[in-house]
Amino acid sequence: MIKVIGVRFKKAGKIYYFDPDDIIIEKGQNVIVETARGVEFGEVVVGPKEIPEEDIVSPLKKVLRIAMLEDEIINRENKEKEKEALECCIDKIDKHQLDMKLIDVEYTFDNNKIIFYFTADGRVDFRELVKDLASVFKTRIELRQIGVRDEAKMLNGLGPCGRQLCCANWLGDFEPVSIKMAKEQNLSLNPTKISGICGRLMCCLKYEHDMYQKLKKNMPEIGEKVMTPEGKGIVVEKNTLLESVKVKLILQEAKGNKEEKLSDDSCAYHKDDIKKIGGCCKKSECPKKDVVVEEADLSELE
Repeated sequence: MIKVIGVRFKKAGKIYYFDPDDIIIEKGQNVIVETARGVEFGEVVVGPKEIPEEDIVSPLKKVLRIAMLEDEIINRENKEKEKEALECCIDKIDKHQLDMKLIDVEYTFDNNKIIFYFTADGRVDFRELVKDLASVFKTRIELRQIGVRDEAKMLNGLGPCGRQLCCANWLGDFEPVSIKMAKEQNLSLNPTKISGICGRLMCCLKYEHDMYQKLKKNMPEIGEKVMTPEGKGIVVEKNTLLESVKVKLILQEAKGNKEEKLSDDSCAYHKDDIKKIGGCCKKSECPKKDVVVEEADLSELE
């Protein structure tokens, strides 16, 4: 086991582990650490704890010191300089007529490097832009192209739910989200209803996915035959959260060319009160046959 602390450099950013190196550090304090990008200013969001050595990405860098008042002042000054650098870079992009959108600017704590984050539809030849920026700021310049999800995370905003974006407020890492998650939650497959402001599938589709999978276990599918206390029937509707289904009873079994005759009314049953008996209804009687999925290109959302 190795003793570590968790440090975050941006709000809702990824948490990185560092060796406290016998320094007494508490959660909520600011620290100065050495990273692959250079010396950085960060906030301790995970207090000292011990974790397995296999969970560490070697080499584990040490905390240089707890941030002092002078460090706080330098960090605030860097934030002000980032605003000026943002405006300067936008002007340079217009000057060079580059097809790119500048999103954010970040100074390293030691001013050893300035990182410009941008989005673009394709590859952009920004070599002349880098030279121009280097001549202005007299330091190392890095231009980093990001995706639409990272753009939304940096810019923040309101989601379809009316709340601030999860990715910009507390979601540290993006987790894979698929159309299958929306299907299992019986959501509309209309892209405008299941995509966030970034244009990709909403991250919140992942939140309840594991619970839906757990609740759906041993539940019959729509169109499946089941045995109820009143006799055989066919599932016509299901409510995963309530773990219940609606069943139409089979009044007459299928014989020869005759199809099964179902009751007009449906009854609700908990999944523990029924038993799957296998098989499915005839296609003409299947409740799924009238379900129409709105035509849309969903590949771009995944």
